[in-house]
Amino acid sequence: LCNCSAPGSAAGAECNGTTGQCPCLDGYAGLRCESCAEGFYPEPRSQRCRPCGCNPAGSRSHQCDHSGKCQCKVGVTDLKCDRCSDGYYRFNETTCEPCQCNNHSKTCNSLTGTCLHCQENTEGDHCELCKEGFYRSAHPAHACQRCPCSTVASTGTCRLQPGDTAPRCDKCKTGYTGPNCNECDSGYYNSDSICVRCECNGNVDPALSPSVCHPESGECIGCLYHTAGFHCEECEDGYVRDPEGTNCTKKEATRVPATRELTTSAPNASKATSFSTAVINYTLSPTPIQTIFPISSSDNSTSAFADVSWTQFNIIILTVIIIVVVLLMGFVGAVYMYREYQNRKLNAPFWTIELKEDNISFSSYHDSIPNADVSGLLEDDGNEVAPNGQLTLTTPMHNYKA
Repeated sequence: LCNCSAPGSAAGAECNGTTGQCPCLDGYAGLRCESCAEGFYPEPRSQRCRPCGCNPAGSRSHQCDHSGKCQCKVGVTDLKCDRCSDGYYRFNETTCEPCQCNNHSKTCNSLTGTCLHCQENTEGDHCELCKEGFYRSAHPAHACQRCPCSTVASTGTCRLQPGDTAPRCDKCKTGYTGPNCNECDSGYYNSDSICVRCECNGNVDPALSPSVCHPESGECIGCLYHTAGFHCEECEDGYVRDPEGTNCTKKEATRVPATRELTTSAPNASKATSFSTAVINYTLSPTPIQTIFPISSSDNSTSAFADVSWTQFNIIILTVIIIVVVLLMGFVGAVYMYREYQNRKLNAPFWTIELKEDNISFSSYHDSIPNADVSGLLEDDGNEVAPNGQLTLTTPMHNYKA
């Protein structure tokens, strides 16, 4: 009997009478067609032979194992050897090519070859670039080192130029300068490791003083327009702010305090009497003349009193009134003292003594005192004054009648 395999041979077919070989279907082999031919494998549950389907470009042969897995070439994987293994790409008619990732990755896209998961701070299709904020150093070879650039003072990126031993930051932010953007630029100063703009109120010239202010303290250097101070916010000695409060102008000379003294004296018969009035001291306001009548070459249309405040005007008027009153009082006092002096001169008692041979006669300068007591003119107690104004001189030896 032939005893041919039903799945592997044609139905009703008879075997060769001499050899006993059954006629096998495609994929089957053996005397009775009970095994799978080369390039086929038995299906586990049905025992039918299925083609291996190995990719001829990626497999070493058409044969596969009982599970249907083909024998793949180097760099090829998968059940039918139709896909590149990790680290290989571009499946073609011959084999897969290894990934080109500069030893910074082990995997790449199986179709394009783009490297995946670049290591050691690298990036790019083949991990040939350094990430942002890193630069390629020569020690160790082609390693990516972090840039010495702060993101506060720069973009954080840098590069190593040919011939340089240290990298330079690509671009510094405003106010910073230097190879590593760690220095303050002109017009800025260091304040707690942060570059801050100099505050000089526009009173410095960067062309004359490039640093503008001290790089550590921020004190302004070379104040112009007669200004002074830490921030050039004040005027120099001898200068004041103009009425607009913008420029410093030279002070006008202030008036010297005036001192006046009025003195009158009146003579008397016994001693001169002098009378001095109180000294009148007054000092004009130290306000410059241009404050009262501001003169500006740039503004000829402004009124002379435009810059005078109401308070200043009241103070000026009050000062003028006080000065006028004081002068009038001094004038009135002087007139009074002069008239008093004249009265005393006219009314002063004046006696005339006439000595004769036998008597002494007295006469008054003024008629207002006709009965003046002249008994005190002579100190002798023996003298007597007659009612008619004649004086009688009495001595122990002689009597004299005046």
